[in-house]
Amino acid sequence: MSHHYSGPNLGFPRGDARLDLTDLYAFPKPGEPGKSILIMDVHPSVGLSPKGPTTPEPFAPTAIYELKIDTNGDAVADIAYRVRFSSSDDGAQTAALRRVEGAEAAGTSDGGRLIVDGAPVSMGRDARVTEGGGYRFFAGWRSDPFFFDTQGAINNLQFTGDDFFADKDICSIVLEVPNSALVPKKMGLWHRTLDGVSGKWIQAERGARPSQSIFLTGAEEGAYMAGEPKDDARFVSVFAHSLEHTGGYTPEDATRVARTLLPDILFYDPTRPAAFPDNGRSLTDDVADIFITIITDGKQTSDNVGCHSDLLAGFPYVGPPHKVRSPQ
Repeated sequence: MSHHYSGPNLGFPRGDARLDLTDLYAFPKPGEPGKSILIMDVHPSVGLSPKGPTTPEPFAPTAIYELKIDTNGDAVADIAYRVRFSSSDDGAQTAALRRVEGAEAAGTSDGGRLIVDGAPVSMGRDARVTEGGGYRFFAGWRSDPFFFDTQGAINNLQFTGDDFFADKDICSIVLEVPNSALVPKKMGLWHRTLDGVSGKWIQAERGARPSQSIFLTGAEEGAYMAGEPKDDARFVSVFAHSLEHTGGYTPEDATRVARTLLPDILFYDPTRPAAFPDNGRSLTDDVADIFITIITDGKQTSDNVGCHSDLLAGFPYVGPPHKVRSPQ
């Protein structure tokens, strides 16, 4: 179900919902093709294991939320955008956005050139937007744009068209980026969360394409979440085994399809319209149907759920949250 609940036993990475990545989007800005919209969604508002609402604090102040960009096709980051958040003792958080280039972009730290500082985090329905250095920035609670019949998936792919996420919220980090700050060709994107509770940065989760973690179990899932896209070839056999088991693929076809899913990178060319899986991902792309078609080898092609109607025509594009956590 995209990257929701990607910790052990449908829980959260390191037991913290705020570290849980849900979805990554990349598309040209509508009406202004010289800019791109990059969205990292994290922190589901409701958990499955354990069941119930998660913390109202949107982002972990001891974490880094990072967008990695590979500009030359080697699956190693050449640009990184790093976001850190303040603590929220008074019920409010602020954010700082930094940009890193070159060898440092592939590393692990909280450094970089400061682009936005002290940006208010939105807790209510109104989107609090910050601008600086040619960028626009938003962070806060939003309506979850992912749409999928989760219970049908759990019930052996017996779909009824019930959208589990229709009334759920997530936390969005939305960037409007001038394309001059990217590259005018195909690039590779992924996002990750880093946990600093122990005093050193530990990668809690990473991802790009939706629903990849469903192919993994146990030790393989932990190794995958802690890994890097450049090393993803080691997981081809694990993915292929899952495709054989679930979709009835032959070993040869399973390996071929597994290789199309790895490395776990979302490819995006800002000069072309967004359409998953070929180029980026828009908020209305039905990635669940694509996933179902792959996982069943075409035996099923849909969960009978469509995109949400509360998306916005303008920045930050993700709809207002269903629940207000505290006054703005």
